[in-house]
Amino acid sequence: RMKLILDTKRLIIREFEDDDINALMLVIHNPDGSKCEESYVHRWINWCKDSYKKYNFGQWAVILKDTNELIGSIGVSMQMIDDELKPELGYHVRSDYHHQGIAKEANHALKNYFFNNYKYDELYSYMNKDNIASSRTAESNGMNYLHLYTTHDGEVCKVYRVTREEWLNSK
Repeated sequence: RMKLILDTKRLIIREFEDDDINALMLVIHNPDGSKCEESYVHRWINWCKDSYKKYNFGQWAVILKDTNELIGSIGVSMQMIDDELKPELGYHVRSDYHHQGIAKEANHALKNYFFNNYKYDELYSYMNKDNIASSRTAESNGMNYLHLYTTHDGEVCKVYRVTREEWLNSK
């Protein structure tokens, strides 16, 4: 039973289902750009489902309304940032849908959904320090650059944040 989270002009955002594995394999890639193994994607979907149970949010499937095709994931997951567990808005968009405003549309809708439905006062995003497109998406979503952060596996990332107060003032 699919649980709809929200929809936008072009997108439906819903919980992941077990049969999303093949479509999601086209979205999620290893850091070197290679395709992830099916077992990894299956574990990833289970991680999403565990997050739904634990936090009542997580990464969700992004479906293109025109084709009913899964083209990405977006959601909020609890991530270690600056050695604290914080809500982080993250997303993946299938490469053939890059540069079409999909991430921007989904991020904006999800930020509003998150602040309207959850009690957190801050929402973070982080990305590899060299990922200019994701930095621009965070900035266009009203997030402010905070600093560089090195993850547990050594990746240097830019950290962005928007507060509930900033969100309210932007409405």
